[in-house]
Order: sequence, then C-alpha cells, then structure tokens
Amino acid sequence: MASYTSDVLHVSPDGRGTQCRAEAPCSLTTARDQARQKQGDVVVELNGGTYRLTSPFALGPQDSGRSGHAVVYRAAAGQRPVFSGASQVHGFTKVDAAKNIYRATVPKGTESRDLFVDGKRALRARSAANPGGFSATATGFTTADGSYANWTNQSQVEVVNDNAWKQMRCPLASITHNAAGGSDLTVDPGCWNNNHNNVPNPGFPFNGAGLPSLGGISWLENAYQLLGTPGQFYLDGAAGYLYYVPRPGENLAKADVELPTAQQLLDISGTPGHLAPLNDSDWRATYTGSWGYSGGRPTGDLGADVHYTSTDGDSFSYAFTGTGVQVLSELNSDEGTIDVYVDGAKTQTVNASSPERLAQQAIVSVTGLAKGPHTVKLVKTGGQYMLVDGITVIPDVVNTVHDITFSGITFAYTTWNAPTAEGYVDNQAGVLWDPTTRSPIRIPAAVQVHRGQRITFSDDTVRNLGTSGIDLADQTQDSTVYRSTVTDTSGIGVAVGEVDDYYQTQTALMTSGNSVSDNTIQYVGQEFADSVGILVGHSRNTTLSHNDIGYTPYSGVSIGWGWGWASSCDLQAKQGLPQPCAHGTTYTGGNHVVGNHVHSVMGELNDGGPIYTLGGQASQSEFTGNVLGECVNGCNAIYHDEGSSLWYTHDNVVKSIGGSLWLNLWTPTIHDDKIVDNYTDTGNYNNNGTNITFQPSTVVGDQNWPPAALAILAAAGPDTPKSTLVDDDDLRIAYRGSWSFQGGRSFGDLNGNVHYSQQDGASATITFTGTGISFITETNSDEGTIGVTLDGVAKPNVTANTAQRGVQQKVFTVTGLPAGQHTLTVSKVDGTYFLVDGFQITV
Repeated sequence: MASYTSDVLHVSPDGRGTQCRAEAPCSLTTARDQARQKQGDVVVELNGGTYRLTSPFALGPQDSGRSGHAVVYRAAAGQRPVFSGASQVHGFTKVDAAKNIYRATVPKGTESRDLFVDGKRALRARSAANPGGFSATATGFTTADGSYANWTNQSQVEVVNDNAWKQMRCPLASITHNAAGGSDLTVDPGCWNNNHNNVPNPGFPFNGAGLPSLGGISWLENAYQLLGTPGQFYLDGAAGYLYYVPRPGENLAKADVELPTAQQLLDISGTPGHLAPLNDSDWRATYTGSWGYSGGRPTGDLGADVHYTSTDGDSFSYAFTGTGVQVLSELNSDEGTIDVYVDGAKTQTVNASSPERLAQQAIVSVTGLAKGPHTVKLVKTGGQYMLVDGITVIPDVVNTVHDITFSGITFAYTTWNAPTAEGYVDNQAGVLWDPTTRSPIRIPAAVQVHRGQRITFSDDTVRNLGTSGIDLADQTQDSTVYRSTVTDTSGIGVAVGEVDDYYQTQTALMTSGNSVSDNTIQYVGQEFADSVGILVGHSRNTTLSHNDIGYTPYSGVSIGWGWGWASSCDLQAKQGLPQPCAHGTTYTGGNHVVGNHVHSVMGELNDGGPIYTLGGQASQSEFTGNVLGECVNGCNAIYHDEGSSLWYTHDNVVKSIGGSLWLNLWTPTIHDDKIVDNYTDTGNYNNNGTNITFQPSTVVGDQNWPPAALAILAAAGPDTPKSTLVDDDDLRIAYRGSWSFQGGRSFGDLNGNVHYSQQDGASATITFTGTGISFITETNSDEGTIGVTLDGVAKPNVTANTAQRGVQQKVFTVTGLPAGQHTLTVSKVDGTYFLVDGFQITV
C-alpha cells in the first residue's frame, strides 16, 4: 500500500499566485484546485480575515478525499477566517434629524433583506405589532386610515401574519385611497392566492389537516415611512440608498455595517441533486391499451390521481435521460404481477399484491444504468388492476462528495431575496411551498451539502444570516455537525434530510447515519418565525446529542414528517380522518435524541415545543436524557405529534414550563410508543395515543430533584466549555423552592427572560470555576433583600429594591478569588419578588 504524507496548502483573503506556502499564501480557489491533484491527507489552512464571496465556494466529487484520506479546510492556529456574503457600507449622513435617520449610498439594484451593524441584526422597518383598524377584503386589507396610500415603493411593502404554527408573508401590489378616504392594501395576487384563498393542502404525507391562512396583519414591513425606531433600516435598492436609525451608542462613522447580498457561502454537492417524484400525468409518460384516469382521489396518491388498467398486456412506458428511474404505484389486494422492461429487455417481474392498501410505493427501482437516454416499460400480467402513480428520474450517477472537513471557520452574512417578490408560503418548521409548483421546498442555507458522505463541520461558527445555517440535504450520509455555534439566523439552524423522499427503498438514496452533537444553536428564525433550531426530515440512524438549543420563536427541534401517513387506516379512522385513508410507508427510523438541553422556546408562535416529533418511524427510535424547559408561550414539552410511533421516551427532565403539558399525545394515530421514567415539575399531560406503554412522570416539587434527575441535568447539553455569561435558564444554576419562568420580556433582561420567585427562602445556586462572579438581577420597587452565601460562608445581604426599574443589574460582585471551583448561592429574604437574570463569571 502506498504511503502518503499530509500536504498543507496556505491561503489568505488576499492570496495570489500558486505557491500556497505560509510565506506566499494563495487564494481559496487556487488551493482547492491544487488539492484535487494531491494524494493522502490534504490540509488547506486559512489565515484570518474576511473572505468576501459573491458566489459560494463550491466543492464537488472531484474535491473529495482520496483513498480513505480527508481534505481538511481549517483555521490557521490563532486565526479567525470568515466566509462573508456581505459588502461593507460606509459614508452615512443624517438626512432626517427628527427621526435620526441616516443614509448611505449603495450600488443601484442592490437587493437584500438583511443588515448587521457591529455584528448585531438590524430589523427592516416595521409597524407596531398588531396594528388596529384593518379588515380583510377579497384582494387584501382595508383601513380607515388614508395615510398608507401615501407610502412610497408600495410593491416593496410586506404584510406579515403569525397564525398558530405558521408565519406568512406577502408583498403588496399597491395601496390606494378608497371612496371612504381610507386605504386599500392590495396584496400581490399570486401570494394572496397561496396564503389566503387557496392554501396548498395535498394532505398526507406532505402536510396535516390544519390550514392557518393569512387572515390578519401582525405587522407591516419595509416602508421608508415606518422608519424611526433605533436599530431599523430600509433599503431602496432601485434608488441606491440604505437608510438606518442607529441604536444608542452606535457611531456610523466607525461601525462595521455589513449588507449581505449573497444567498450561499459554501456549496458541497455530489450528484444527482434533489430527487422528487413526477406525477403520472407527466408528458413523457405513454399509456398503451385500455387505460383509465382517476383524479381527486382521497387515498394518498401523488397529486391525488392515478392511471389504471384492468387489462393484461396493457403497458406504461416512460422515456428518460439519466442513470435510473423509480415508478410509484399502489400495493393492494386487487393488484398483481407486472413485467418490467428496460430499453426493450425484460429485467424483472414485480408483484403489487398486498393485503393492506399502501399508496405511493416504489414498486420498480432501476439504478446503475449508463448515463443517457433510456426507456422503462411496465406490462400488466396479473391481478385485477395495475396502477401508475408517479415517476422519479435519477438524472446522473450517484456520486457523493465525501471526506471533507471544515474546522474553525466562521460563516456569516447572507440574505434570501425570493420572498421579496414571491412572498413566504409556509407549511411548517421552515418547510415551505414553492410559490409556483406548490411542492415542498426549504429556506436555503448559507452552508449546503447535497449528497455528501462523511462531511464534517467542527468548531465552526455560523452567524448573522438571512438564511438558514447548515443543511445536510439530498440524502447526505454519515456526516457531522460537531462542537459548533449556530446563532442569529433568519431560518433554520441545522437541517438534515428531506420531506419528500418517504417512499425511498434504495439505501444509497436515503438520508442516514448523520449526527448533530455538542453544538450551541440559538436565536434561529429571526426573520421567518416558523423556523426551528434543528429540523430532521425523513432519516435513518440520525443522532441529535448534547446540543444546547434556545431562544427560538417556534419549536427547538422538529424531527420526522408525514403526519399520520404511516399510521393504519383504522387508527386514522379513530382520529376522525376520512376513509378511505391516505396511508403509505416511510424509511424513517432508528433515530436518537439524547442529552440535549432545549430551553426558552415558543417565543412567537404556538402549537410546538422544545422537541417535537412528527410521523411514523419504521423502527424504534430513542428519546432520552434530554432537559426541556422554559417555554415562553404555552407549549408541549415532549410533543409526539400526529403519527409519531415507535419512540422509546425515557429518563428526560421537564422543568419550568408552568401549566403547560410535559407530554402531549393528542390523537390515536400516535401509537406504539413507550414513555417511562421521566421527571417533571408538573403533572399535566395528555395521552390519547394507541397502544402506548405509559408511566406518569415523577413529579418533583420545589425543584428538589432526586439523584437520577440530577444526573440527567448534569449530563445534558454540550460537553465543551461554556460561556462565562450565564443566563437564568442555564443548567449550571440549581433552583430550590417555588420558581416560575417568564420569557419574551421587553424590559432588556439578558436574552429577554428571567426566573422569579415570591417565596422567602427560595434560592439559586451556581458552582463555577474562576476567580470572581457577579449576580445579575432586576432592581425595582417590588424587589427586596437578597441573601448571599459564597463557598458556604454568609456574606452581607444586598438589595434589589430601587424606586425605578433597572435591568441586568450586578447587585453582588466578588473578585480576587483563588483560581478554582467556587459555589455562590443567592436567596430571597424579603420583598414581593426575587428575580434571577444571570451570572457573570470571571476566569
């Protein structure tokens, strides 16, 4: 066997030439091209600085590791390389003294929905929440206020509506004065149809029965006339002007103002790309013989229709260009045998007979053909019927991009402009409907992997994005997101797998073996509020372990898809769903959700929870060791939603959720789950599932957790060192006594949330390693005296009682401690309230 040494190629943002040495670094693309020629391990070492990208850095199968070796893109020691999709904006001048509006020039035609100032997200100019006086019309909304009709650039204005678990957005077509002197807001007709008149509703396996629609206005967005609030901006791309109202303390002459214009930063793509079935009515399909067509079927067929024949010898042919094809049909007791021909030669006989009716089954899978034109032909040879429901073409060879690592890289500053013109047609959890085809799509990600294998992201930072973060898409396998930080995204934090490959029978075309572990994922969905921290579609053997996920507008984790699709027709009937039912199969199963800390979720929308499962599993999956809590709005802490099955849910801790449900199994299509040995501080639950092995949780009062629960609390979350700024929902804090949680506060608390108690003697204890610590709380007239104990020694009391409210106040600070481990306890002595907002550790 050949012996290889590791090659190191050095790059820098201003690199040039071809030497790629430490003293003469080259560009990123030059290093990539040279790495293609190397054998053995290859390291591309990135110097610090900003790599400004107008198109994504692209890697394909030719950039994969060779002969079992890896290609590693990593930060040079002590360096912080940043892949950026933004341009810096300079030259701001004040143009409106009354509203403190500044303006800078940008190239005409610039498009962006996002802006970041000194690393902090600015908001597009928006109205107050839930503006009054609007009512829906046939074409949009009307109001008695005539001033809206005077707004400029009316087609750039958006109406935004939060409704249940969905957020919907539509651009306006116009704003006009009406006869009554008010304003008529006409919504873009295509978006109004998709979000209001005719919301996509194909049913299982693509969506559930609920159809929240855009029926009101949560706020209006993106008009110059809305400017005036510090931290908001407006981009008039046609005129070439960016407007911004600085926050207190921001100096635009010195600030780093980043305007993202790129949608994607890194593209790692194997072949083929996304595979999705075409309907049986596709123009390339040829039906020979006595075929019938049945449309509007309620039985779960693709497109709600099929072609069918009852005559032996009748055939279906499909001409395609590619390397394979899959034909979807129905399995049922009245189906029979089918001969399969490829390019005129018989290759197999399949049998569609089954005692149970199953829709959208891949009864024929042809793979491994030479790339080029081919024809597949199915001939009915037995049974009462042969049905054709859909066709999936595999256009290219299955050639993964593999064995590539990115380590220590920051990915920042992207934008996604499609909603500006097309609106945002939401389904659930950052999965949308394409405005034209009405098929499932996702918010694009800054870092995208398509058909990858053994792709690793470790110790990376993904931040300040107008898109999602990392997407392991198109049946990516055995890949990892590890010990990284994903924060401040407009969309999903990390996505794994697809939602439209439920029918897949080919192992090479399944999402499998991926892991998302030891990451911190926070502040996702900052623009598109239905987004979640981690989304997993259909998958096998996916592991989500020891992540810290928090401060989300909707659920923390959403895993699975399909609703009741994989549940039997009997169970669907018990749920009250129409018969005959939409019922099929999925390859999803063997997934593990272990040791995660998910907290401070449901900040904006409803009907979700810290960890939410959906649809059937084909084999047992495990849900264990998770710590779930601090829901901002009402939630379901462990939410096995419609169709969830074969989950072994045990040894989890649920805390600080108020009167919400620690467990919700709301309907009979949730079945064959085992739920035992969990610990909660509430006894509220809902169990309407079928064949559930259920044990009520051990309910713990006053946060006096037993040893087994304490072990779960100690083990959950990332294993890596944690921040020295400790929020009140951090697992390092042990609360004793009667405590409540309040999130989504607008007073300026750390991360907008606090724990509070009205019980004298209630305490909060933190054990830390460092040389000092500060206790952060709110001061106010209803606060009182606080007792302090450090390393078992009582310290003088402090007070949080002040005439006026103060937020993030350090009422106790100690410094100069011996380096090492210490324990601080703060407790309520008197006053109406005692609040814990956080701690600041000095190392």
